[in-house]
Amino acid sequence: MTGDRLVGIGLQSDKSADEYAELAELTERYGFDVLSVFGDLMYQPPIFPLLVAARHTRRIRLGAACLNPFTLHPVEVAGQVAALDLASHGRAYLGLARGTWLQEIGVAQARPLRRIAETVQIVRRLLGGDDSGFEGREFTVAPGTSLRYAPARPDVPVLVGTWGQQTARSAAGYAAEVKVGGSANPAMAKTMRAWLDEAGGHDTGVVLGAVTVVDLDGELARRVARTEVAMYLAVVAALDPTVEVDPGLLARIKEHVARREDDAAGALIGDDLLDLFAFSGTPEQVAAQAAAVFDAGASRVEFGTPHGLTPRSGIDLLGQRVLPLLPG
Repeated sequence: MTGDRLVGIGLQSDKSADEYAELAELTERYGFDVLSVFGDLMYQPPIFPLLVAARHTRRIRLGAACLNPFTLHPVEVAGQVAALDLASHGRAYLGLARGTWLQEIGVAQARPLRRIAETVQIVRRLLGGDDSGFEGREFTVAPGTSLRYAPARPDVPVLVGTWGQQTARSAAGYAAEVKVGGSANPAMAKTMRAWLDEAGGHDTGVVLGAVTVVDLDGELARRVARTEVAMYLAVVAALDPTVEVDPGLLARIKEHVARREDDAAGALIGDDLLDLFAFSGTPEQVAAQAAAVFDAGASRVEFGTPHGLTPRSGIDLLGQRVLPLLPG
């Protein structure tokens, strides 16, 4: 699409190189603006599919949504985004978020605002050729430390993933975009837009991305979406300040998810709740949901995995039937 409203595709990193190549080519062919790859714990590192996508595209922006500054040192973050920017000839963006599920590997997540902000500062110094070092409260880089190769650009756009007001206000000072991952809720887009504006981040874009399942059989698509969204809803439902989810219902969903009973968890998700945390149904239904998110203040919508009954069929319908219905 063209204009101020951008549309992207988000991929889970659980595929083969050939599949990534096919889906990246398809995404660009249909005119999507961005291809993101998730950085969820225990899936493939997103740099692998992104480098494949860089070789099979020429136009779309590419990035991880998001890398984690608790599991990757800023020097490694800088190296990954620099590699992607070189491979894509200057089309990379840097996504950062505190992440979730890290308690499963014993990683604490103390002081996330400062850790994300310091990571951005270090990455920007390294990409910009500044070898004066860095002395922060979370990270230290000795003077004289520099990249031993020339990056494609001295800086890349930064996206911060968050549901929180404090992180959003902090990101307003340095991020090009703030993404609410796992949301299709127009009220959340409006709230995030207000938080950024209050912090002076009028030029910082709001991105909403969520599980997407589109099919000509809308009821089937929504049934699949319930199962697909369950693991994410168990985490993010309590983070949305605009929604009150029955604590007992949420507890039952979490119990099923913990036992990997996603079908049972999904069966508990009603239509109203589903529409807040997933884009699903017929192409017309999905387009109406995305349009409402744009109207609420989002600058980009990201249609996330699995896209349809198969990734290929979903991206086909999103490109052929949904994109033409969205405002430019």
